[in-house]
Amino acid sequence: MAGRRARAGAGTGTGAGAAALLVLLVLRALGAAAHPQCLDFRPPFRPPQPLRFCSQYSAFGCCTPEQDQALASRFGSLAARVDAGLWAACAGYALDLLCQECSPYAAHLYDAEDPSTPLRTVPGLCEDYCLDMWQPCRGLFRHLSSDHELWALEGNRAKFCRSLSLDDTDYCFPHLLVNENLNSNLGRVVADAKGCLQLCLQEVANGLRNPVAMVHAQDGTHRFFVAEQVGLVWVYLPDRSRVEQPFLNISRAVLTSPWEGDERGFLGMAFHPRFRHNGKLYVYYSVGVDFREWIRISEFRVAEDDSNTVDHSSERVILEIEEPASNHNGGQLLFGDDGYLYIFTGDGGMAGDPFGKFGNAQNKSALLGKVLRIDVDRSERGPPYRIPADNPFVGELDARPEIYALGVRNMWRCSFDRGDPVSGAGRGRLFCGDVGQNKFEEVDLVERGRNYGWRAREGFECYDLKLCANASLDDVLPIFAYPHKLGKSVTGGYVYRGCENPNLNGLYIFGDFMSGRLMSLRENPGTGQWQYTELCMGRGQTCQFPGLINNYYPHIISFAEDEAGELYFMSTGEPSATAARGVIYKVIDPSRRAPPGKCQIQPAQVKVRSRLVRFVPKEKFIQKAESAPRPTVRVTTKAPRHSRPTAPPPMPTTRPARSTPRRARPTRRPGGRRVSGRRRGRPGTENPAPSNGAVRLVRPVGLSPGRGRVEVFAGGRWGTVCDDRWDFKAATVVCRQLGFKHTVRATKRAEFGEGRALPILLDDVRCAGDENTLLECTHAGLGTHNCSHQEDAGVVCSQEDPDL
Repeated sequence: MAGRRARAGAGTGTGAGAAALLVLLVLRALGAAAHPQCLDFRPPFRPPQPLRFCSQYSAFGCCTPEQDQALASRFGSLAARVDAGLWAACAGYALDLLCQECSPYAAHLYDAEDPSTPLRTVPGLCEDYCLDMWQPCRGLFRHLSSDHELWALEGNRAKFCRSLSLDDTDYCFPHLLVNENLNSNLGRVVADAKGCLQLCLQEVANGLRNPVAMVHAQDGTHRFFVAEQVGLVWVYLPDRSRVEQPFLNISRAVLTSPWEGDERGFLGMAFHPRFRHNGKLYVYYSVGVDFREWIRISEFRVAEDDSNTVDHSSERVILEIEEPASNHNGGQLLFGDDGYLYIFTGDGGMAGDPFGKFGNAQNKSALLGKVLRIDVDRSERGPPYRIPADNPFVGELDARPEIYALGVRNMWRCSFDRGDPVSGAGRGRLFCGDVGQNKFEEVDLVERGRNYGWRAREGFECYDLKLCANASLDDVLPIFAYPHKLGKSVTGGYVYRGCENPNLNGLYIFGDFMSGRLMSLRENPGTGQWQYTELCMGRGQTCQFPGLINNYYPHIISFAEDEAGELYFMSTGEPSATAARGVIYKVIDPSRRAPPGKCQIQPAQVKVRSRLVRFVPKEKFIQKAESAPRPTVRVTTKAPRHSRPTAPPPMPTTRPARSTPRRARPTRRPGGRRVSGRRRGRPGTENPAPSNGAVRLVRPVGLSPGRGRVEVFAGGRWGTVCDDRWDFKAATVVCRQLGFKHTVRATKRAEFGEGRALPILLDDVRCAGDENTLLECTHAGLGTHNCSHQEDAGVVCSQEDPDL
């Protein structure tokens, strides 16, 4: 191809090479953190197939094949318009500049880190590259940019290149191609200096009272059901709104208390694999009368006239087990691929499993301290459940046939692996976190008929020396155990098998209730060994994406998967069944996402009879230095959930008080803005986080304020509005929201350009004109549309009365 192309490692001369080397050395010394980001303000991705035009970004970048083809078309149009002599010298430059929209750092190159400012029309260039390009190719920019201010500088080489430069020289083109700090781990999960993998979170729900479980019904609706310890279950729709009427309310029957760390209550829930057809679900909760306590497993059916409500009169008790103490109640219910219900019980409580000669966990005639497996099908007219024929102890004298595995202390949160989404490898493996006594916490792979060692063993070490020496024990060691200096109450998690975060596939993610640690294990397929890596919240710019946060309440109660396989966890700032301090967080990898469109879901429609409560996020992004500490633990007044009475209390550290104002989360990398709209000041000034329903106007450079394409912030991201039904009243809502006194007109047919880098969030918008935001107007639903970006809506607003 004619014309000069920028190459990794190429400079414009000895001086430029030395300068690039100096920049690299400075970056190494400062440890500058990379922050790859696309023009839609989201992480880059691996295209589903190689790009034909911008092929240098085929492995990782910000362009789909469709976007790549659009850039190729623009390149062809340029070739037809530009003088042949100029094109012969400058075609390579044109390709370089166009393809920077596909760069993993496109948001930085186009000054788009702050969504409230217009994008550059030309990527930010390193000054030496620009100075070299100016002489033969300055005439090219009239065809690449509509910026008349830039055109006016065309004859002044120094001012022209200064206008195109970036204040943040780390990201200018083409130096970023040879910047080792920006490229060495591109697309991989970022690790800090201690090897801790940095992830981010998205707030999904809040104001919950000890949310102990979040499950889905696998019915195609993509609802999720959140259980509170007090005995209420709430329905959340895919748009995160909550049905006002509880799905289930058995709070009068559930035994619990307000004191922090009470382990009794509503503890688990599972939907029948054929829930879509039979409407059955199963719950696990504590019951007490006088001084007697027991756990109860019951079956309910959903109401015939409302799929978001349980028929409370349909309760059928499946199994009850008496509890000799108030702690170690277990609480997990799961259905396996075999269709059977798995029940995970604790050892009965107190300390050291003191019940009987060997304790409950090693006693096959007791149901406590076990994993049970039962068949709840075909039982309406017969016994409440049946025993699967292949249960390991069927027919063994004095052994309960329900037992699937034994020797567990208090398994708190277990999960079945969905298996690799492509190969299916790992499907059906059963992972459990088993809370330890006073030295170790462990993670087990539960298999049929195996003994997991308690109380003979705690973690890898002997607890009861005599029982541990018994050759007939034949116990299975955990796949991982950690000492109490890391945490004192494990919360089991999930192997990530979702679509949105490809780097996390195969990573078992779990946590600790006491220390607030997030942890992970990854299996080495060659050796079968599991490698431990701690997870931490992203620091610096790592989580500076719309809708993401980098902090959480430290008492990690439970983990969850949604119907699509995405990963969540629930935690609270106050571990009391009556304190509404619980939050649900979605786990996000900021280093790489799936290609746009790959993970779209089409939820089945659900008729909602109750009012809906809209989700309002409350948690904020917190600016953290690289040396920022881990989440700290609030001291509890009682023994925390699933801890053991003999465990020493943690050192008294506290989370910053909620009443203390926290720094507003910047919507992008902090920075000021010059009047010309093309350059940004150096980092140091934070921009406030956009609120749900916020709007902005995006206009070509040179147009006066008050006119532009309307973009709205909703669901944690920016997007455009379709012009179907778009009228003066809708424009009035936007103009008033932006502080303008008058509305001149509503524009249609992408008068101010197409926002192709963003999703279309609103369509069929109808407003009365007095709403506070467009989200309060009627519309087709967030993200639901039947239009293209050729119909992007806009407005013209004014401070002056247009009729005067």
